[in-house]
Amino acid sequence: MSTVLVVEDSVTQREMISTLLKESGLNVTVASDGLEALERIQETCPDLVVLDIVMPRMNGYEVCRRLKADPKTQNVPVVMCSSKGEEFDRYWGMKQGADAYIAKPFQPTELVGTVKQLLRR
Repeated sequence: MSTVLVVEDSVTQREMISTLLKESGLNVTVASDGLEALERIQETCPDLVVLDIVMPRMNGYEVCRRLKADPKTQNVPVVMCSSKGEEFDRYWGMKQGADAYIAKPFQPTELVGTVKQLLRR
């Protein structure tokens, strides 16, 4: 069973995303900011990361850059999931190495479908 790390500073959003992914048959671990995410990733490398952008201590762009720069984690797919929904935000997220970008609010099927598709790669 695949493990997904959900990195989200909003408790409500974190729980909603975690529940969606668990209900679709995935193991889920969570982190509430970028630094905690990097610690979790070092402890147990997830199969995929769902990453918010606007967070305290370290934003999602920086987390993504660090993951993609590290040979141990560069192949872990990253789905950026953010309320920053402008075309430039999407472009910048992909430029940081994200494998997919989903703007909030999103349809549950969009998130689950994107995650499952990336895990199949």
